[in-house]
Amino acid sequence: MAFRNLIALSLVAAASAHGNHDQKTLAGPHESLWYNTLPGDGGTQADSVFSGISTFGRLPYLPCLSHKDINYDIAFIGAPFDTGTSYRPGARFGPSGIRQGSRRLNLYGGYNVPLDTNPFNSWAKVIDCGDIPVTSYDNTYALRQIEEGHYSILSRKPKTDADKPGPSIRKTTLPRVITLGGDHTITLPLLRSINRAYGPVTVIHFDSHLDTWRPKVFGGSPSEVASINHGTYFYHASQEGLLRNDTNIHAGIRTTLSGPSDYENDGYCGFEIVEAREIDVIGTEGIIKKIKERVGEKNPVYLSLDIDTLDPAFAPATGTPETGGWSTRELRTILRGLEGINLVAADIVEVAPAYDTNAEHTTMAAADALYEIMSIMVKKGPLSGLEIEPAKETNPGDL
Repeated sequence: MAFRNLIALSLVAAASAHGNHDQKTLAGPHESLWYNTLPGDGGTQADSVFSGISTFGRLPYLPCLSHKDINYDIAFIGAPFDTGTSYRPGARFGPSGIRQGSRRLNLYGGYNVPLDTNPFNSWAKVIDCGDIPVTSYDNTYALRQIEEGHYSILSRKPKTDADKPGPSIRKTTLPRVITLGGDHTITLPLLRSINRAYGPVTVIHFDSHLDTWRPKVFGGSPSEVASINHGTYFYHASQEGLLRNDTNIHAGIRTTLSGPSDYENDGYCGFEIVEAREIDVIGTEGIIKKIKERVGEKNPVYLSLDIDTLDPAFAPATGTPETGGWSTRELRTILRGLEGINLVAADIVEVAPAYDTNAEHTTMAAADALYEIMSIMVKKGPLSGLEIEPAKETNPGDL
């Protein structure tokens, strides 16, 4: 009997509860508990820096390639390709590794003290567009994917000054794009994309290697596909007329050569060379001076940074490491010294996280270098109204 009475009371209680339409669902924690405003001049972040989904610098992720209406002023895009490398593969994991290494960039708000700017809190809308889908089975098709994916991101209207004239071929203002590689082969399709938007551009190339080798010298060129790799892409870029051949410069070079003719060929491709060891004599200021004098003040500039510019003590996780390189501090100082140039786009390449230390030395160094590049882009302001000097008519020469 007692059991029946208990069942009856339970049913009555349940009916009463369902009949009470004024009952309110208990609210969870107030959103202020997890959307914390950082102290000082900082912004807002959703999670602790060691949690959440990794984007570059914890920037908002938006699927730009599948949504043409998304706009921005600076976009990060990954190009996970590494089937053009000659020694250690693994740079296909570079984009995800660099994002992982960038988690602390805006821990305290992201303010860049030496450059007196905050690339995470400025006039610019900066986002992470994810990665370009890249096949690992067909290099020719993969390079086409990278070119078209990059151009899709590059060619749309920016968030700021979208209707103002700019330096592109069509006299319009475009956003800036920073690409996360991938081995250095990706710079060729990226320059093809840039050429469609701007015509020939000036290149600042940070690397321990020239990457202008003739295909028969580097790799033997057994086929047309094999002739395009991470040691020959600048040769092809020169031949295709993608470079302003009187203004390009390498910085950080310390590779061995097949012979002196490699330097002669490099000159035909339109490059001047700053060797890594020169820093011992002229210092970082001397390196900066050489670069800025070479690229000028009115040329559209593309910056390509191979992480092997750094000594393996600072960046061991790369495809073709060379000892005798610069320190992370020296490289960041040089990058900051490029403030004021007309930087329209950039890439970082050859980060292969599988060879990194447990402390993520290489991916953090790569992220910090991009932080400096992003900062000088933001400090320069939108590309609207930028004065660009027309490219000279030059022939790449018979290489």
